Amino acid sequence: MTQTPTAQTPAPGQARAHFTVPAKHPMVTVLGSRDSLLRVIEKAFPDADIHVRGNEISAAGSAADVALVQRLFDEMMLVLRTGQLMTEDAVERSIAMLRASENGGADGPETPADVLTQNILSSRGRTIRPKTLNQKRYVDAIDKHTVVFGIGPAGTGKTYLAMAKAVQALQSKQVNRIILTRPAVEAGERLGFLPGTLYEKIDPYLRPLYDALHDMLDPDSIPRLMAAGTIEVAPLAYMRGRTLNDAFIILDEAQNTSPEQMKMFLTRLGFESKIVITGDVTQVDLPNGTTSGLRQVQDILEGVDDVHFSRLTSQDVVRHRLVGRIVDAYEQYDSRNGL
Repeated sequence: MTQTPTAQTPAPGQARAHFTVPAKHPMVTVLGSRDSLLRVIEKAFPDADIHVRGNEISAAGSAADVALVQRLFDEMMLVLRTGQLMTEDAVERSIAMLRASENGGADGPETPADVLTQNILSSRGRTIRPKTLNQKRYVDAIDKHTVVFGIGPAGTGKTYLAMAKAVQALQSKQVNRIILTRPAVEAGERLGFLPGTLYEKIDPYLRPLYDALHDMLDPDSIPRLMAAGTIEVAPLAYMRGRTLNDAFIILDEAQNTSPEQMKMFLTRLGFESKIVITGDVTQVDLPNGTTSGLRQVQDILEGVDDVHFSRLTSQDVVRHRLVGRIVDAYEQYDSRNGL
């Protein structure tokens, strides 16, 4: 996108910028259907005056607002050049990233375009990508480190992105198998009262992992891969006594491990393997008085070479936007009550 000078001189303390969208990019991709993207931008910059005429966009307002609007449109154009469409959510997240960068809240060189165009896995007509800066750094950490902890509230993509990286590693033959595991801890329920065999009792705890697999692989291939041992989904207790070589291993819901279970799991690491451990330390379902292994391990392994802790926040929630506000409300309540 090019910026051209305008004949009109802005008022003192005000700035004006004029952008030309290249003809190869239809304006609907920049403004959104029925100007939905433009409305998001106008809402984010209520004191700026943004006008569109043909493929010309002008912005007037405070120097800070106009500079951010200009950067936003530049980032949007970089994304559009890759063939990826912008969404209202992507525009909102781009604005948040640019503002964090402007306020010194971003401690790296990544731009919104860097985040939104990083493809992890393409499957069944859709592409899985990080949507926030912390998610991108989490995904990058999985590439760089042998053991990665993804810690954050519900909806931040901790497990989903780890699963996508596991499938990517399997398809590119970086590993020979994927092992997915969870502790079978009840959230206020009792496993023994459920009907059926032990496997049928445990299966509901592993169902979210199956659901993610179905998003990323041909559903017809999953039973075959599981029968061959290429993909294994099992309770954490089944990991005891094993050495896991040449595998991508994910421990989900790790806040419900005891310190002993966490140590047991980490020491299963074999050659040419990678471990990702995910969990939310604010949602521990262990009996009262039992220490969470995920809480303790942060004090034990922080700073250990080739171990990385990625911490996500409510700003990284990619579910309904209300989920982020709910997470914040609970954090404030816990803080007020010393929990």
